[in-house]
Amino acid sequence: MVITVFSGHLVSHWLIALIVFVIERNFLLRNKLFDRELGRPPNTARILNYVSRFLASVLIACVIWLAKTFIMKSIASTFHRKAFFDRIQESLFHQYVLQALSGPPLMELAENIGREPSARVSLSRGATKEEKGTPKVIDVTKLRRMNQEKISAWTMKGLITAIRSSKLSTISQSIESFDEFDDAEQKDKEINSEWEAKVAANAIFKNVTRPGYKHIEELDLLRFFNREEAALVLPMFEGASETGKIKKSALKTWVVKAYLDRKSLAHSLNDTKTAVSQLHNLMRILVIIIITVITLLLMGIATTKVLVVISSQLLVVVFIFGNACKTVFEALIFVFIMHPFDVGDRCVIDGIQMTVEEMNILTTVLLKNDNEKVYYPNSVLSTKPISNFYRSPNMYDTIDFAIAASTSIESIGALKSRIKGYLESKPTHWHPIHTLNLKDILDVNKINMSLCAQHTMNFQNIREKNLRRSELVQELKKIFEEMSIRYHLLPQKVELTYAGPNPLPISVSQGG
Repeated sequence: MVITVFSGHLVSHWLIALIVFVIERNFLLRNKLFDRELGRPPNTARILNYVSRFLASVLIACVIWLAKTFIMKSIASTFHRKAFFDRIQESLFHQYVLQALSGPPLMELAENIGREPSARVSLSRGATKEEKGTPKVIDVTKLRRMNQEKISAWTMKGLITAIRSSKLSTISQSIESFDEFDDAEQKDKEINSEWEAKVAANAIFKNVTRPGYKHIEELDLLRFFNREEAALVLPMFEGASETGKIKKSALKTWVVKAYLDRKSLAHSLNDTKTAVSQLHNLMRILVIIIITVITLLLMGIATTKVLVVISSQLLVVVFIFGNACKTVFEALIFVFIMHPFDVGDRCVIDGIQMTVEEMNILTTVLLKNDNEKVYYPNSVLSTKPISNFYRSPNMYDTIDFAIAASTSIESIGALKSRIKGYLESKPTHWHPIHTLNLKDILDVNKINMSLCAQHTMNFQNIREKNLRRSELVQELKKIFEEMSIRYHLLPQKVELTYAGPNPLPISVSQGG
């Protein structure tokens, strides 16, 4: 833009110099051309004065509009970079892994023809409308080297457009058709549901595993990736870091999660685009008002009396719409500066767990666990504490229970050992570090205990969290039964009174 401005100035300067040279050459010796002593007629001078003021107004308006556009683009780019760069980078890498594993073993083919394949991800658009500037392929190697602080606004815009205009996809092309795999057109098969994600996982498992094997090993991954990429791919699957093997169930879980994350990210970017557009419209209206006032002042139309009248009317407008402007300003601060959640995040607001469904400038739509929609004004949300499960690290779970005070110390020690053994046997579900506390003793017959264990996940996937907790509670019950750990209520005194007309039988009365 800077080069264009200076080049345009230079070219226009040359053009004017040429025109002046031609005029001077033709009329320099003709003194009758201009007679400066006559001056300009009053009407001509007045018209030229208005024209000059109007041109100055246009110039100032262009500068203000350019500054507005530059500020808005900078705000949008900074906001997207800080909020979504990591998620976009991860999502595109997941798509590259899916396409690589669903296609032919490129590393083997590369060894046969003697050249290394390029790590690229093709973007499938399907029925979605292709946006201007959307890249058809992305170099994954360059993508992994990108830094959030150093990425350019143009590159960030291209990545955002790629996520919004494409879907998660695999390659449905057979190995036999890959004679020249670098130049071949790959047919992408989109994933549009969790069921299709599971189907894609089954196809990938059959494509990657060797005949007779029931799991994927690192040796299988090396047929599709180089060693550096294989080292990054293996830990993404549940249990693969410890065993070095990828189970079919773990592959299904990962593909479904990748699909859900991509869907959530696309929704977040679309809602953010809407919010930025709404902010742009507000700024456009404000700038138009400023330009109009400046133009009226420069043209001499708006005198001091007119400005006094306008100011008095503005006071009335501020009195009427002041609260609305305050609400809009608080909403803008909440969405673009605080930004405590994105679409798809599970949050706790006022003690209620809800999932973010939609974000706008003024309101946020949330879904309760029973799919009830709740509309919150953003100005209200800005005053509430919000817990965000998605952005939380691995979270803790607490289970309270009670045992009889007569339980021996040895049994309590054995109970701790059994719980520790169970947690260590589930490294993909629980961290080994935990606490089992004896909180207090009540009524000399009950010991209150509390087990605090850390999940290997946060509570964004609440269904998985509940399943893991349920399995842990079931294991505790099993341990209690095997170790005969029980809890009994204190003996209670019970008095029976008979109020019938007939006397009780002698045997019953004597027994009583």
